[in-house]
Amino acid sequence: MIKPDAVSRGFVGAIVSRFEAVGLTIERMELGMVTAEEAAANYVEHVGKPFYDGLVSYITSGPVVKMVVAGPDAVAVCRKLMGATNPAEAAPGTIRGDFGLTLEANIVHGSDSPASAEREIGIFFG
Repeated sequence: MIKPDAVSRGFVGAIVSRFEAVGLTIERMELGMVTAEEAAANYVEHVGKPFYDGLVSYITSGPVVKMVVAGPDAVAVCRKLMGATNPAEAAPGTIRGDFGLTLEANIVHGSDSPASAEREIGIFFG
């Protein structure tokens, strides 16, 4: 998912091209808002943590680009391309390292496992 900060700053094309440049395929892509219900389902493991309300508020604050990205080892490849969650710790050349500004607004969200990817695809695409 390309988060609201990246969409508002005009980085959608640059981010999508990075996935495509390494041979991944965008199987489905949709610009839209994340509903409060989708955010709650996606971030269920963070319920009760101090940052949860801010996380939900942020992800529902503006349009996002929801994507299904496919290819060999897609989850691992995507996570490597995205870089560390905190842009201050992300390597140059990664999406977060090149475009991210803060931990709270860190440009992209990616599934952490194939099982999470299947669950999240269900949340955002039915």
